[in-house]
Amino acid sequence: MASSPDASSWKHEPAAAPAPPAAVAATAAGSTSGALDGTGMALVIGCYFLWGVFPLYFRLLTAAGSVEIIGHRILWTLITCLTLIALRRRWAQLVHVVRSPRLLGMLAVCGLLVSVNWLVYVYGVNSARTADAALGYFINPLVTVALASLVLHERLRPAHRVSIALAGAAVALLVVLQGSLPWISLALAFSFALYGLVKKQIGPDVDALTGLTVESAVVAPAALAYSGRMAWQGQSAWQAPDQGWQILALLVVAGPVTAVPLLLFAAGTRRVPLSVVGMCQYIAPTIQFLLAWGAFHEPIPPARWAAMVLVWAAVAVFIGDALRQLLRRPRPHSGLRLPR
Repeated sequence: MASSPDASSWKHEPAAAPAPPAAVAATAAGSTSGALDGTGMALVIGCYFLWGVFPLYFRLLTAAGSVEIIGHRILWTLITCLTLIALRRRWAQLVHVVRSPRLLGMLAVCGLLVSVNWLVYVYGVNSARTADAALGYFINPLVTVALASLVLHERLRPAHRVSIALAGAAVALLVVLQGSLPWISLALAFSFALYGLVKKQIGPDVDALTGLTVESAVVAPAALAYSGRMAWQGQSAWQAPDQGWQILALLVVAGPVTAVPLLLFAAGTRRVPLSVVGMCQYIAPTIQFLLAWGAFHEPIPPARWAAMVLVWAAVAVFIGDALRQLLRRPRPHSGLRLPR
């Protein structure tokens, strides 16, 4: 997914429900008033819907290898971001980040982590393992909360412990019944959670667009070198005579496809409480799992269904706890109070 992506889960207090790591890049100032804004909800739901249907887009690129797809995605994302920065005249923010060794170094780590996440995700989708990818994004928030406890020493609520235990049991069940580690799921969950952990250290110093620009720029030389070598040797998918221009057009679209959902997310989280955003994040893996099962007809053995039931139970506990915390929040008073 990606582009993805955890403001509420990296606070120095127990989190109600984590948003994906991209939330940190988007903003740390999401609404906490408890009031739901219709436009904000539309933006957030639209963002997660787009992330959910990503497999349909990447399936169109199966003629290209996973590394070639990610190479183009990085390059066209960078071009898209630079264009948006130029249109919005955000050069000052970009220069500020580039001149800061701390921010530049941390965004370089983020660039590497998100590239790994993208690569594993595309490989999973194009190797008929979209269900594995969906599982990874179901357990990602739980991994995020676990890392917050281990690294940032945040206190886990009992519901968090139950959710993490259920997710761990699901992974153990897959290992025992299938005889193999669900490495795609774990790689996606941990790479995105670590991405969010690094983003937490950056905080509100870098906005979403600037962050994605720098992250893409850091890994762009490697992407350009790989793509250039493929083109020089005539091995690029877009050089095939039968469908070259169609593949090239789809690869170019990877830039907007990556940037647009993230910008929708950035705009939405400014209008909607992050606890609500955190609960909405399960829209994307739910759509991905339904696509794997109903559209791609991927084989889902009984062991996978059993593991998914455990994960869904973990998610239910997690969301239930978040809803309780949300309902307990004091609502802002409206109207004037008469003087005594």
